[in-house]
Amino acid sequence: MTDQPCNLDDFQKIAKRKISKALYEYLASGTDDEQTLAENRSAFKMWYLRPRMMRPVGNLSTRTTLFGQSLSMPVFVSPAGVHALCDSDGECATAKACGDEGTMFGLSQHATRSIEQVAGAAPNANRWYQAYILKDRSVTLRLVQRAAKAGYQGIFLTVDSVRFGYREADARNGFNALPPPHRLVNYDEGSAKSNLDQAYNGKSQKAWDQNTEQLFEQNVTWDDVRWLKQEGCGNLPLVIKGIMTGEDAELAIEAGADGVMVSNHGGRQLDGALSSIDVLPEVVEAVAGRVPVLLDGGIRRGTDVLKALALGATAVGIGKPIFFALAVGGQEAVYQLLQMLKTELEAAMALCGVETVGDISRNLVSRHPSGGSAVPYHRSSL
Repeated sequence: MTDQPCNLDDFQKIAKRKISKALYEYLASGTDDEQTLAENRSAFKMWYLRPRMMRPVGNLSTRTTLFGQSLSMPVFVSPAGVHALCDSDGECATAKACGDEGTMFGLSQHATRSIEQVAGAAPNANRWYQAYILKDRSVTLRLVQRAAKAGYQGIFLTVDSVRFGYREADARNGFNALPPPHRLVNYDEGSAKSNLDQAYNGKSQKAWDQNTEQLFEQNVTWDDVRWLKQEGCGNLPLVIKGIMTGEDAELAIEAGADGVMVSNHGGRQLDGALSSIDVLPEVVEAVAGRVPVLLDGGIRRGTDVLKALALGATAVGIGKPIFFALAVGGQEAVYQLLQMLKTELEAAMALCGVETVGDISRNLVSRHPSGGSAVPYHRSSL
């Protein structure tokens, strides 16, 4: 194939030729048997669109509003760490691409560019910050407060990571630390470098994420959500990321969440969990319109976006493809990827007879009368 991507999978295929095997498999792999990784994608094939005809679509628009913030489309970049492994500008490049497109960018606590660096590089981008609850809760709180001070417009709290899933690919490839000179720079405060790298880069485990999990608090409760909301978020909206049941969606709202995000960490945590798209209807029913419901996991096409919105998602996030776009062409390639997805969404909306995001409804999707035949996804096929 040429190095001119025509769809999101093309970015992955091209990147695979450009980066090391160990890095590629760190980015592309899931945990254990990779069942959830595969089904995040194949499950979309079990939902079918019901196009409506003879409806005006001449003024079609993908614009939407999330927490009062205007987005060019209901697609954003999910928080995910270590972008600088794929491009020298790291998260700064991704944030600038999101700013150019007019959509939201999520900065991971485990980023390779700091809260302040990204804010300086992309001052006009809609930036959100993603937090974990650390054993040292004072560090968690200071990081969230730094994000608020730097003008971030919302907070994600990831709740699915009291442990990290075991990624056999990393163990096989010896990927058990960040290659120099990369660091999780948000843990460095001011001119002082944190000694937390002795944990996350300690190489005591065979896979890198098993080293980083040593930082995380394992005795968490919903009271930690209340604490972060009250002590750290101020007026910023708080979205709980990693919700996989209706019960937890209810508890998140009771704890003060302003939104919930259906996510299984891209199939990189509990293998054998349901795909994100198959969990979505249960969570939407439990939430009952009280707060926005976001989703990531398996989005590769504009039709995937449309299906998720029809099932009740307010907006969807993109994770893995962003890394591959960075590896292919940095900021410009990330912008190209976002534009590509937007164009596909526009076409899908027009062909289904919906002119605006607000026109998308549940009756736009259904299961196949015979159950359908899922097209399996295998990482090795890319």
